[in-house]
Amino acid sequence: MPEPLSPRELLALDRQHVWHPYGPMPGRAAPLLVESASGVRLRLAEPVEGQDELVDGMSSWWSAVHGYNHPVLNDAARGQLGRMSHVMFGGLTHEPAVRLAKRLVDITPEPLEHVFLADSGSVSVEVAVKMCLQYWRSLGKPCKQRLLTWRGGYHGDTWQPMSVCDPDGGMHELWQGVLPRQIFADAPPAGFDAAPDEAYAAQLHELIGRHAEELAAVIVEPVVQGAGGMSFHSPGYLRVLREACDAHDVLLVFDEIATGFGRTGALFAAEHAGIAPDVMCLGKALTGGYLTLAATLCTAAVADGISRGALPVLAHGPTFMGNPLAAAVADASIELLLSQDWAREVKRIETGLWEGLAPARSHAGVREVRVLGAIGVVQLDHEVDMAAATRAAVREGVWLRPFRDLIYTMPPYITGDDDLARICAAVCAAAREG
Repeated sequence: MPEPLSPRELLALDRQHVWHPYGPMPGRAAPLLVESASGVRLRLAEPVEGQDELVDGMSSWWSAVHGYNHPVLNDAARGQLGRMSHVMFGGLTHEPAVRLAKRLVDITPEPLEHVFLADSGSVSVEVAVKMCLQYWRSLGKPCKQRLLTWRGGYHGDTWQPMSVCDPDGGMHELWQGVLPRQIFADAPPAGFDAAPDEAYAAQLHELIGRHAEELAAVIVEPVVQGAGGMSFHSPGYLRVLREACDAHDVLLVFDEIATGFGRTGALFAAEHAGIAPDVMCLGKALTGGYLTLAATLCTAAVADGISRGALPVLAHGPTFMGNPLAAAVADASIELLLSQDWAREVKRIETGLWEGLAPARSHAGVREVRVLGAIGVVQLDHEVDMAAATRAAVREGVWLRPFRDLIYTMPPYITGDDDLARICAAVCAAAREG
């Protein structure tokens, strides 16, 4: 075993060598050094702002829905590790991947039937796009190669996903003129409970119809636009997209990487609309935050279309595709979720967020407070001061990760009422000081 390094030494090496997400190299602010995690708490290697542990208000970017160090998931990982941690998926298969694929087909909306296991959410979107493009090429319509989405979306940081993220004001403005040129509708009118706007619905129909000859697919985040702005919209617009895509022979893709596995109060956000897409992307909470894994599901019609082409295979195969360790933990995580009254817990969190975030409405600089399922958002009327907002939350004993003009929380489903109140107090403090 190597000699242990002190927190000071680790942070110095981190600054010298480690490139953190969405940050410069070297970083401008030292990250907090986490020593261990259990339940909903992150234990720090040394105290910060008087706190040696923090309640996690982010579920580690929305993935750790069961919290940390969960005995059921630990046992699943240990049990699989004793059999095999990895084996290539080309020409081989194994029980964890087969069980997981069958479970995903069973719990997602019909007629999703086939499962491609990928490495990460962004890669699952790449695979979804490739499926759609190859489907139309196989059917002799290679001109159908563009994508349509609405503004305010976010689908990942790899190439095709970046092309369907919001092109103005988003993280990927740098790549305009280089990325594939996609078609953008206006962002959907806000409000989960708002009646669908007929004029906007007509705009979607018209835009899809006008570009139908060149459109391979429409891709959206259903109900919640996540990293693009934490905005909620009526499920009615998903039904509009389904109808328009069916009418104009265009595939429909739902990116449920952030919304899947109960986060919005339905197991999958598509269920709010009572419809199914042709292709669905899953990730984040798929393994309960333990390991990186994602899935792209499609209908038999999509798979059969690809199989009829000159190249009758989906030309994609990540090295760690179907990783048995990740698949075993994912299957255990889904079983754990479904074995509990997850919907009641998400509803309890939703109620607590409405109550706990209400005081933020009176803070100067707060534009809106909104809640849906286990998602709570405070939107400011200015760019958040990340350093000040983070310090304010840490002083309250909570870890948050604000961005743009948003201070938000997506807590683990196991978060108790006292810790939930603490998270809400931290969001309010961050809004006040950020």
